[in-house]
Amino acid sequence: MGIPISWIIFIGIALVSYLVQLNLQSKFKKYSKIPVANGMTGRDVAIQMLRDNGITDVQVTHTPGTLTDHYNPANKTVNLSEGVYASNSIMAAAVAAHECGHAVQHARAYAPLTMRSKLVPVVTFASQWMTWVLLAGILLINTFPQLLLAGIVLFAMTTLFSFITLPVEIDASKRALVWLSASGISNSYNHKQAEDALRSAAYTYVVAALGSLATLFYYIMIFLGRRD
Repeated sequence: MGIPISWIIFIGIALVSYLVQLNLQSKFKKYSKIPVANGMTGRDVAIQMLRDNGITDVQVTHTPGTLTDHYNPANKTVNLSEGVYASNSIMAAAVAAHECGHAVQHARAYAPLTMRSKLVPVVTFASQWMTWVLLAGILLINTFPQLLLAGIVLFAMTTLFSFITLPVEIDASKRALVWLSASGISNSYNHKQAEDALRSAAYTYVVAALGSLATLFYYIMIFLGRRD
């Protein structure tokens, strides 16, 4: 008896995800050693990019951990990790500019970001309950299949969220790279490194979205297979 195709897909995606994470960590370490010409730190870059885009109501702060950088639209803060906030590397500049790209999206009412923000409460609710609903649905599939269907709907919301995240992240990186070049923070010697770093980060979102989609199809097949 062969290995089910669904398990092959899951193992493959898990392996790719692991390799992508390793690649991102490797790029982070490598490009963190390449300084920007003007010596600006991640904090300096973030402040200047916000100012150049006419954004005055967003604060730049730091957050613990590694690769924990994010923009919080709820309180309008660009949160930079410890390795980015005070670093003057091209990696720090790229990450800081990327997070400010989200702030620019927010200020410009970028449609995918607006849609993503509106889905946050729904996805938060779905994430809290879908595991238990799916588990119960599988156990009771022959007597109460509607429960599994409800779990699939909840999981579908998180999958949709993953795919809406993709254009949001890609657009933020494009805004960051254009600004870094226009402002002179990146140049012919280090712009490719900034581009490569942000591309590596984007791959993690692509793999996460594909993994979520594959898992969704797996649950759908279980639901459809109940008739067999």
